[in-house]
Amino acid sequence: MSFFSKYNGTSDARLLRMERTIWPLIYGGLLFLVLGYFTESTQNTDATGLYAIGSIALALGLVAFYVRSRQPDA
Repeated sequence: MSFFSKYNGTSDARLLRMERTIWPLIYGGLLFLVLGYFTESTQNTDATGLYAIGSIALALGLVAFYVRSRQPDA
């Protein structure tokens, strides 16, 4: 008996679309936060916009991750 069960994905199109949008939102949000951090010393207004976009994308990705974790596999 193994501790982790093998997951081969889902056949439900709605859940598959959700799984494919979660990780780009999370990684894209982190990328924008890092870009905002490095541009903060030279262009403060651009950094604020990058922080805002990154925070929103990261928050949406984490909420979608939580929602997907609570849905049953089809």
